[in-house]
Amino acid sequence: MSLLKVSGTKIVDEEGNETVLRGAGLGGWMNMENFISGYPGTESQIREALAVAIGQEKSELFFDRFLEHFFQDEDAAFFKSLGLNAIRIAFNYRHFEDDLNPRVLKESGFKHLDRVIDLCAKHGIYTILDMHTAPGGQNPDWHSDHGGHIPNFWYHKDFQDRSLWLWSELAKHYKGNKWVAGYNPLNEPTDAKHTRLVEFYNKVHKVIRAEDPDHIIFFDGNTFASDFSHFGDSHKNWDNTAYSIHDYSLYGFPKATEKYTGTAEQQARLKRSYQKKREWMDARGLCVWNGEWGPVYARRQYEGEATDEINAVRYKVLEDQLKLYDQDRLSWSIWLYKDIGFQGMTYVSLETKYMKLFEKFLAKKHRLAVDAWGADDTAVKEVYQPLIDHIAQEIPEENRNLYPAPVWKWEDRVARLARNILVSEYLVREWAEHFIGLSEDEIEEVARSFRFDNCLKRDGLNKVLMDNAPKPAASQAVSA
Repeated sequence: MSLLKVSGTKIVDEEGNETVLRGAGLGGWMNMENFISGYPGTESQIREALAVAIGQEKSELFFDRFLEHFFQDEDAAFFKSLGLNAIRIAFNYRHFEDDLNPRVLKESGFKHLDRVIDLCAKHGIYTILDMHTAPGGQNPDWHSDHGGHIPNFWYHKDFQDRSLWLWSELAKHYKGNKWVAGYNPLNEPTDAKHTRLVEFYNKVHKVIRAEDPDHIIFFDGNTFASDFSHFGDSHKNWDNTAYSIHDYSLYGFPKATEKYTGTAEQQARLKRSYQKKREWMDARGLCVWNGEWGPVYARRQYEGEATDEINAVRYKVLEDQLKLYDQDRLSWSIWLYKDIGFQGMTYVSLETKYMKLFEKFLAKKHRLAVDAWGADDTAVKEVYQPLIDHIAQEIPEENRNLYPAPVWKWEDRVARLARNILVSEYLVREWAEHFIGLSEDEIEEVARSFRFDNCLKRDGLNKVLMDNAPKPAASQAVSA
């Protein structure tokens, strides 16, 4: 066990030895996401709806037990058995502060976070703390849990100030904890002006360093951790800092424009996309961390006989991305550790209480394509096409590509607002009503569905990850 720090382009331990961090994101846990755990809309929407449906006491029981069961000692032991050594923990600010009671720390937020950090430490796993949801929403997506598409974090100073306050509290709490590798202050920011992000990073760096001079700070690039082009020489103000890209490839998703077979041209595209994201850091000799990446996978209940063929393609994308990362001895955190079967290293069995309770609802949600992540809109595309055609006819082409274009194409923006916000909002109550009439024991059983012993392992993915787990540098391997 050693406190980690950044030295040039590398992460090193207290003796100066390179430490390559490779692991996964613990998403969908302290920051719940719709595609990960099967609800529609955003976390705050379902928490409110469930309290209305079954009462505050039973609602709190479910969410607390969900947090308890989602990650336990068995999870950490399995993770370590693959040779992986780092978990990026996504959290929602709401665990630590209420919007109606700002700047009053909720100590209860540390209950499960401390528990999981300690479990990981017990098994020799470093953790990186990732504020996935900031007050007001730092990006327009569902995982910022603000219910809209305007990232108001950038337009209201108090949202930023509250985030600074919270990071001060977190830095106080985790100062000196050597199993915490560092802090990831803002997940996937989208600052349309490109200047406010650097200003915020200057402030949060000072706030964290005032309380904790030692831990690494991991800064995401702008526009969903893909763009550092406006960072200039800002890195000169930030000590012990690494820079996070998110290197998702369209080849690993249902909307890929062509089947990935690993041709020279396709591999060249993977490489160009990856290298472009890290270009700013490489030009300055800075440390790069791939905070999120990875394909999604077909599910037999939806894709049927095509499932194995689809997933074989996705594993090929995975392997070819890893070849690029291995050349650079890149630290990475694949997305993600656990879910209900779309992307996780482990996933909830269809035989569990949760999956049986929501079987028909999940099929409906899939058909309606109300989740943005990896959506297959085949069944509903004709519903939205007239709206897309209407905009194409009435709005000049040069006015359609609003930020965060080009990551969001204008047609995708229509889907985000119409399907992923509007239609999903109408499904929130329906999700919550599945709990009506359940006893406390039955609610406990629903939450227990997410325990490790109720989950299956995605063996194809886990084997690839195990084969690419951290290995000692050549010089260290010889001396060993």
